[in-house]
Amino acid sequence: MNNSLCKPWEHRLSRRQWLGVTAGAAGVVGLNGLPMPALADGLKRKYKQILFVWLDGGVSQLESWDPKPNTEFGGPFRAIPTSVPGVHFSELLPHTAKQMHHLAICRSVCTQDDAHSSGVDRIQRGDAKNRGVIYPYFGSAVTKLLGPNDSGLPPYVWIKPLSGGFMHKDAGFLGAKYGSLAFGDGKPPENLLKHASVSDQDLQDRAALRALADKRYSQTHRAGSTEANSFVFDMGLELMKRQDLFDTTKFSPRDVERYGTHDLGRHMLQARKMLEAGVTFVKVNSYGWDTHGDNFNGSLSLVSRFDQPFGAIIEDLAERGMLDNVLVIAMSEFGRTPRVNGHLGRDHWPEAWSIAMAGSGLKKGIVVGETNDNGTYVKTEPYDIGHMFHTWFNAIGINSEKTEYNNAGQPLPIAHEDMHPIKELLA
Repeated sequence: MNNSLCKPWEHRLSRRQWLGVTAGAAGVVGLNGLPMPALADGLKRKYKQILFVWLDGGVSQLESWDPKPNTEFGGPFRAIPTSVPGVHFSELLPHTAKQMHHLAICRSVCTQDDAHSSGVDRIQRGDAKNRGVIYPYFGSAVTKLLGPNDSGLPPYVWIKPLSGGFMHKDAGFLGAKYGSLAFGDGKPPENLLKHASVSDQDLQDRAALRALADKRYSQTHRAGSTEANSFVFDMGLELMKRQDLFDTTKFSPRDVERYGTHDLGRHMLQARKMLEAGVTFVKVNSYGWDTHGDNFNGSLSLVSRFDQPFGAIIEDLAERGMLDNVLVIAMSEFGRTPRVNGHLGRDHWPEAWSIAMAGSGLKKGIVVGETNDNGTYVKTEPYDIGHMFHTWFNAIGINSEKTEYNNAGQPLPIAHEDMHPIKELLA
């Protein structure tokens, strides 16, 4: 397939090009002339939040959101009805199928990168036009644009298997302060507990001394690094007060059973707790989705382990009234080939895949886009990741076509300027 068929927007004049937009203030600036902090004030009061579930390696759309049973490439699994008449998922998603009335599925995602090494970064950064700068990951962008809420907690956290730490690279040109704080296996940072010999007053005095040292250091060094260093320490002090966020013994046996005792189940349950506590952006990672071999047995295990906690957290957020203000996204860096290879696997396929969403600013119980009968290519209008970024920003109240970054005087669009929000998805 000619990739140009996936990019009709390249032949359009963008709104920004037509209007000849320029930035007029320092920091992040809106086209109405107000600095972004002023624009964000109204958003902060609503406490928009995001749950971003990243299925690293590439979930098969055919074994999840866009099944094609009884076709050339359909595979062995059936399609089952969901809670929305006429919409079917793979039979590997029985729990999530019951929550379809809360979901919005885009089945016409068509992107350009079929490599993990570049695709993971490009998809999570929005694949903006190359301007010689490194764009922020979506989590960093959101926490910058929305600004702080009053929870006092780290705004962008990442719950993942294996190691944790502060991931400054996520922030791109925004500066290290907007990186993610990763909790390896959902555990708190090392040495978070205050030593028994240190009193609360000692802790306050040390924090004050550190602040003075940081201020002096910043007078002769770049501000970005100093701000990030101070930010990490400040967030550490806040987390000391919230040890409960990491206490898995407080989860009810019923919730543990509903979410599952596997890693993803535990991490999604902890993500719910982080959202309830007020964290702005919570990313949860699941690894091992690169099913080049034995795709069907792999999907039987992987999709089932995802289905249980994903269905549970959608149900819980809805019951708690949180879906009005929490945007939920579940996705990979691409889909998988319709054609099955010689190892009974599916390879990388950015040409036609799906993204599942729910919550803030989105229509409920809707499927947008369609692939052809065999699932090989997009049949309706294709949407690239730039369209998705526009859509997600607008879903949380940020006008992506009228808001810009200011990178040391360089105005930059927050999403690909030749693309647009997907209106069919937005409420």
